[in-house]
Amino acid sequence: MVMDKLGDSLQGALKKLIGAGRIDERTVNEVVKDIQRALLQADVNVKLVMGMSQKIKERAMKEDPPAGMNPREHVIRIVYQELLAIIGEGADIQLKHQTIMMVGLQGSGKTTSTAKLARYFQRKGLKPAVIAADTFRPGAYQQLKTLCEKLNVAFYGEDGNPDAVEIVKNGLIHLEKYEVKIVDTAGRHALEAELIKEMEQIHAVAKPDHKFMVLDAAIGQQASQQAHAFNDSVGITGVIITKLDGTAKGGGALSAVSETKAPIAFIGVGETPEDFEKFEADRFISRLLGMGDIKSLMEKAEETLSEEDVDIESLMQGRFTLKDMYKQLEAMNKMGPLKQIMSMLPMGMGGMKFSDDMFEATSDKMKHYKIIMDSMTEDEMVDPKIIGSPRIKRISRGSGCSPEEVRELLKYHKTMQTALKGFRGGKFNIQKMMKKKLGM
Repeated sequence: MVMDKLGDSLQGALKKLIGAGRIDERTVNEVVKDIQRALLQADVNVKLVMGMSQKIKERAMKEDPPAGMNPREHVIRIVYQELLAIIGEGADIQLKHQTIMMVGLQGSGKTTSTAKLARYFQRKGLKPAVIAADTFRPGAYQQLKTLCEKLNVAFYGEDGNPDAVEIVKNGLIHLEKYEVKIVDTAGRHALEAELIKEMEQIHAVAKPDHKFMVLDAAIGQQASQQAHAFNDSVGITGVIITKLDGTAKGGGALSAVSETKAPIAFIGVGETPEDFEKFEADRFISRLLGMGDIKSLMEKAEETLSEEDVDIESLMQGRFTLKDMYKQLEAMNKMGPLKQIMSMLPMGMGGMKFSDDMFEATSDKMKHYKIIMDSMTEDEMVDPKIIGSPRIKRISRGSGCSPEEVRELLKYHKTMQTALKGFRGGKFNIQKMMKKKLGM
């Protein structure tokens, strides 16, 4: 999950709140201190943290809970809303014909993000194309060309031509038929006058609908200075924050950018082209607080799975056979890393905490389970209740696994079946409350 440490700390604070006998000033102060510590460790600006803390305390003590909401849920709602105020709303990215210009300093992940952005629009059903206008960095042309070829994305560049403005002019003509054109510009090690001038010239030629600044999350609060400089030059319409999964300073970058009023458009959460998400503050905060992000999970499923992969209606009605589970395991492999998928589930519905080693072990276990199920009959897959000791021994021999491993699989199936029934019955109170009161 993105920003694991911050998420764990915030969720720990909320658990303390949920477990409190009563909600009084002392309890609120303790929870606020835990939240302060978590945000400061994530490099969020001290003034922002202190201002937020004061607002949480005042609102928790003075505001009456809305009808149908208990005091604990009310304080959780306040924490959610105040975190949302710090981060700010995400950029408005529409799925339509458009030209996008990418800017940023060298080393920020701009070229990789250009390919990931093209993949995002490709997943959404549009035809993207990329123009390689970074003539400064050796290897930039070839890197982007290779990435685009792997993704089957249209590419235009002129290897050896040092005139970036001319390349953009030619590229826009050559790629006229494509719906989304993305221009990758050169970065430098600092905000040099030469870089600013070239950006402004490309901006005048491309007339982009969006200008996305790419920032490395590790820069922390210094993101504010960069955002202001690029915004003054070409008018930033959105920010892409990269490597958010691998730094403790991510909170600083997120909050610093929001201070500039430049909305966050996308976040990079891994190395593959699929590890790239449209930033939506409400969903992001919901995942940090352990409330899950069912909406994003469903969108991811729609993009990667077919109707044959998983029968959602059947699952929601409680019909969860071993055949369903087999399909589910295959579907999860298509959707991406198990850790990423689990982070989208609310606490209490699979959204439990695992270490990286445990996630790796769990992924291996999933593959093992599929081997065991390959040794089962059709009747056993449809109705696991018929699997007694003699059948367990036969399945064990057929799969090369021990009887204990077969029993473990059956126990896992039963756990999943119970979890789905619980989700269908609405047992996850925090998620249900947030959806009802905040329109999530």
